[in-house]
Amino acid sequence: MLRVVRVDGGYTNLVLPSVIAHHGLVGRDAAFVTELAAGTIRRQGTYDAILATCIDRPLRKVESAVLDALRLGAHQLLAMRVPSHAAISTSVDLVRAKVSVGASGFANAVLRKVSTRDLEAWIAEVAPDVATDLNGHLAIAHSHPVWVVEALGRAVGADELPALLAADNLAPRVTLVARPGRSVREELPGTPTPYSPFGTILEGGGDPSTVAAIVEGRAGVQDEGSQLVALALADAPVEGRDQRWVDLCAGPGGKAALLASIAAQRGALLIGTELHHHRAGLVARAAGPEIAAVLQADATRSPFADDSIDRILLDAPCTGLGALRRRPEARWRRTPADLADLVALQAALLTEAVRILRPGGALLYATCSPVLAETAEIVAGVTAAVAGVSVDDVRPLLPGVTDADGPLPGTAQLWPHRHGTDAMFLALLRKE
Repeated sequence: MLRVVRVDGGYTNLVLPSVIAHHGLVGRDAAFVTELAAGTIRRQGTYDAILATCIDRPLRKVESAVLDALRLGAHQLLAMRVPSHAAISTSVDLVRAKVSVGASGFANAVLRKVSTRDLEAWIAEVAPDVATDLNGHLAIAHSHPVWVVEALGRAVGADELPALLAADNLAPRVTLVARPGRSVREELPGTPTPYSPFGTILEGGGDPSTVAAIVEGRAGVQDEGSQLVALALADAPVEGRDQRWVDLCAGPGGKAALLASIAAQRGALLIGTELHHHRAGLVARAAGPEIAAVLQADATRSPFADDSIDRILLDAPCTGLGALRRRPEARWRRTPADLADLVALQAALLTEAVRILRPGGALLYATCSPVLAETAEIVAGVTAAVAGVSVDDVRPLLPGVTDADGPLPGTAQLWPHRHGTDAMFLALLRKE
């Protein structure tokens, strides 16, 4: 699985369920494999720093399959309740089977060195000193690239940064959502979510594929932060007509499914647009019969007339640095160059969304990233450049959510360490 994520560009939260299903794993076995794979990817930066001190050559010269096995072994030794002899022997056996006998001897020697200290002692040895290089220390201790640590620090502040980074390394809870008119929260297992009236949290992980409403498409798996984004747009007051709703970047369809259900109950129509064909198909399947249409279209040049849409959701493509609990590989894939490209796209998308928003309507700009370049700077730039556009206060649309003031007045920022959600940013825009 690590190879699929590393080489083939797979996403941990999508690859893992298919691997578990393929091998028929359930219960404790499924939980073990989930933690082993996802945890190894989350803590890769920490383990690489430790492995580098135990190997007499640069890590880049270690065969990739061997390095994957060493990371898996390190995670078992340092972060899981696996006896040292078992963690080492299974990792060595894996290298012997997949690479060679000689490579297995190398892996055995390296992992025995790793086993001589616990995680805290290793971090004290390999991480830079806090007093001289705080961001460098946090990068090793919490397994984030330095540039990500710096960007998140500017967003959350130095005092909370360690708590945010630690939260990024916690396994996310499985959160379900009932789609209004198709299901009710009471038929979903788990405890009610604290903020969303439609969500439940499966205790102990749980298996969503065993829930009838999920199997039948009447409910879904969706982080509570994403539910709140859809609900904030649906609950925003509008003046006059309220029939034409658009989800501009709708893939893979979770928010569109919730919005489509709400729109159908109100006699409104939701149209989703998505650039990529396969993601447009995901939107259609997720939203089901409640969505009016799914258009394969470039949302920077949307097929809608000026001033024509009553409610618009723009959940813009972003770095995903607010969802590192569920997509841990994003921290290793994203680069500062990616951020620059995404910022340009986000500005173009928001400008286009403003064009099609009618006066008196509501436009919600959201990202699953708290990085200021993708949040405050995008909104401030577009509202300054386009006459008659202003930021309304989105916080009253998040009842019960406290301590969520965003970086611009009236915006909101959710946090994993404060709210238990992905770090979703929300800004509500109006047009005169």
